[in-house]
Amino acid sequence: MKIGLEISRGASEARSASIENPAVPVSQTAEFMAFFGLDSVKLPAVTIDRALTVPAVLAAVAFLSRTMATLPLHAYREGKDGATRLTGKTATTIHDAPNDLMGSFKFRQYFWQQVFTGGRGLAWVERNGSAIEALWPMDPRKTTVKRVGFDLVYKFEDKTYPAADVIDIPFMLREDQVGHYGPVRMAAKAIQLALAMNEYGSNFFAGGGVPPLALVGPLPQGADGLKRALSDTRRAIDEAHSSGKNIVPIPPGHELKPVGYEPDKGQMTEARLFQIQEIARAWQLPPAFLQDLSKGTFANVEQQDLHLVKHLISQWAKAFEDEANLKLFGRGRSGRYVEHNLDGLQRGDFKSRIEGIARAIQTAQITPNEARALENRPKHGNPDADELLVQGATVVLGKQPLKPAPAEPKTENGDGNEPEA
Repeated sequence: MKIGLEISRGASEARSASIENPAVPVSQTAEFMAFFGLDSVKLPAVTIDRALTVPAVLAAVAFLSRTMATLPLHAYREGKDGATRLTGKTATTIHDAPNDLMGSFKFRQYFWQQVFTGGRGLAWVERNGSAIEALWPMDPRKTTVKRVGFDLVYKFEDKTYPAADVIDIPFMLREDQVGHYGPVRMAAKAIQLALAMNEYGSNFFAGGGVPPLALVGPLPQGADGLKRALSDTRRAIDEAHSSGKNIVPIPPGHELKPVGYEPDKGQMTEARLFQIQEIARAWQLPPAFLQDLSKGTFANVEQQDLHLVKHLISQWAKAFEDEANLKLFGRGRSGRYVEHNLDGLQRGDFKSRIEGIARAIQTAQITPNEARALENRPKHGNPDADELLVQGATVVLGKQPLKPAPAEPKTENGDGNEPEA
């Protein structure tokens, strides 16, 4: 019989009376589990703070919130000659500083952090007549959302705000259109497994890489003897580890055998890699942006970059634009709107950005001075820099280019003058 300890049977097959006593646990389960570094078989509870200790979760939240905060955001007014940027307090609030305490990046990073952790970003719109005075972030944990008839009411710090004055971006709405789902909560099982592997790995290597062991040999008499044998063996291993000596004394006639799987045999490395991919799915991120290049190549990493903009960043940008336009300007909007400039994501690729700008100038989409403004460069003084340019060889389909005027016939002396009399 072997349950943590092996019984050595002699010729007389002597048995301890304590084994036959059901009140005495043979395997000492609690201490046996403690030897594995596990005080409970339950997986660790998941909170936002604990979830962020998982590197993949931290990378997903930090990357997405910073990327969304980096995108240029401007306010425009539609006109007969096209859209022009707004000026004044509203433009300053949207593009530069939403309030007196936060710049645009800091405000929007905090806002999106709440979306990508708890699942909801909230901001109160402070107005001064028709002008937007400020945007103030609201802590979703301290905000209560209630439905009153067809209206939503937000209660924050003992004050009540109508839905028309609150920018509200949920990660995913519940069926009642009031509650929400958050990515940390919905991916709790995957995060729990990542936390458990982190704890097991830290306990394993904190013990000098010694796997859980079983003491095999003659069974000590009585429950107290069993506890002493386990305690003495554990103390001997701890002393050997702390002293840097690899010699572990054990009682005569006994031996230590590994119990369970070692990390490499349990495919711990592969399991931790799979958890990165699971977490990437929860936030809909291409794995390359969580620094998982296990299956990355030059070609597919570039495609993941395109996937990020087309199928993730553009969707969240649209969600913010729709909500901000509704709450800032109302359903009528009066020709005013806010919009992200996704070209801001190309700033890291200088060659592609410059080639795109040059192509836009050559096809009369922007003027040279407008192109210089995109790079925050001063206007050129030449008036032609404010004109749209196009290649001279481009003509309307079906029209023939102008034929050059016929050359004057040459005279006999070859200079075009009349011959002398």
